[in-house]
Amino acid sequence: MKEERVLLKSYLKTLKLPTIGREYPAIARACAKEDEPYETYLQRLAEIEVQHRQSQAIIKRLNAANFPMTKELSGFDFKSIPQINKKQIIDLSMCGFIDKRSNVVFTGPPGVGKSHLTIAIGREACRRGYKVKFFTAAELVNTYIEARAEKMVLRLEGHIKKCDMIIVDELGNVPFDRIGAEHLFGFFSQCYEQTSLMVTTNLPFVEWPQIFGDDERLAGALLDRLTHHVHVIEIIAKSFRLNASLKNNKRAEKVNHPNN
Repeated sequence: MKEERVLLKSYLKTLKLPTIGREYPAIARACAKEDEPYETYLQRLAEIEVQHRQSQAIIKRLNAANFPMTKELSGFDFKSIPQINKKQIIDLSMCGFIDKRSNVVFTGPPGVGKSHLTIAIGREACRRGYKVKFFTAAELVNTYIEARAEKMVLRLEGHIKKCDMIIVDELGNVPFDRIGAEHLFGFFSQCYEQTSLMVTTNLPFVEWPQIFGDDERLAGALLDRLTHHVHVIEIIAKSFRLNASLKNNKRAEKVNHPNN
């Protein structure tokens, strides 16, 4: 019996079935106790192996996405920004737009939750089996510049093609020079109708030329590609971070001056 178990573990290792190797004794005892047929035993073994592999695949996709922080829709305070259509956000989290190669653009001032929502939707996409990558706009441009210096642009673009969705955060926070603008345009052109994009920006579309050194032609061509198939989520609200800070300051003032 001992030799048979050693041989079985060897076979499971060769077949790369580690979860079955760990769990088969307990499942065997449970099935024997319940007088289950062999098919049920085999089904339970296969089920736990599949579940483990799916779980590991999700973890791998989340790590590869390189999100700067963990944000979930469950942690977003929709009540503080009633201008946001919660149903629309939930619908986007179903990720149907990715299959259609459509894009999503969040516009609005800093501090209204644009990055939170994009990261949360991106994480849900990872859980649903999509390959996602997160960049700030500045990181994306720098990645292209570094790849160009190392003659690795084709390799970088190969990685981009493997993504189902790419998040470009904080577009418009920093203007780019001509080279940076051209790289950004090249990126958007490559993704057009191939890879879904989710973009956050604090600028309305009419002000996008300033991102590209006031090159209206380049900005117009980029917007033409980005907005061909797009969901635009405009958030008109005050910064909830600023509001939270002001509330905390008022509380502190009351504590320090209880008689006021």
